[in-house]
Amino acid sequence: MLTTLEQLEAIYGLPHDRAVRKQIPFLNQDYQAMVRASPLVIVSSVSPEGMDASPRGDAPGFVRIIDDQTLAIPDRPGNNRIDTLRNLIVDSRVGLLFIIPGIGETLRVNGTATISDDPELLESFAVNGKPARTVILVTVQAAYFHCSKAIVRSDLWNPENYLDRSALPTAGAFHKRLNDGQFDAEAYDREAPIRALNSLY
Repeated sequence: MLTTLEQLEAIYGLPHDRAVRKQIPFLNQDYQAMVRASPLVIVSSVSPEGMDASPRGDAPGFVRIIDDQTLAIPDRPGNNRIDTLRNLIVDSRVGLLFIIPGIGETLRVNGTATISDDPELLESFAVNGKPARTVILVTVQAAYFHCSKAIVRSDLWNPENYLDRSALPTAGAFHKRLNDGQFDAEAYDREAPIRALNSLY
């Protein structure tokens, strides 16, 4: 097992100069363009109680650029676990991964975050007349684009590789197994599309 940085560096060496130079402490115009184009961001957080990586998605540009060191991410209705928000209350560190359909490069942002319930800010993120529940305000400490190798290796955006939904258990089936069979999976799956539509915002 590897237990020291020296052991790691003996295998991998030092980062390429370009890999170091692409990290900057703010969002330049190129990185801002990636934020505006992204409909999906993975938000990672940590606390003594555990770690979390949760997706946040909406129309491209839903993550608002306040300035070159500040982002605002609306929080919408969900399952009320609020793992990310619980973590941020006790540990403000946050990592973001912006993903853009059809694009190989991703954008990574590290920083600190606070949670706002300012009524005007929540209302400014309203969709269909429904404001955000809260807004995560991220102060950028490091931003850098990630090369496309992982996306290329996975062939992620190739429609020919998309898995048919029937190849995996349905959400209802997940719940049924987790509840020792005491769950109406068929009804849950049948009602899922309208339930999702009515609870997006």
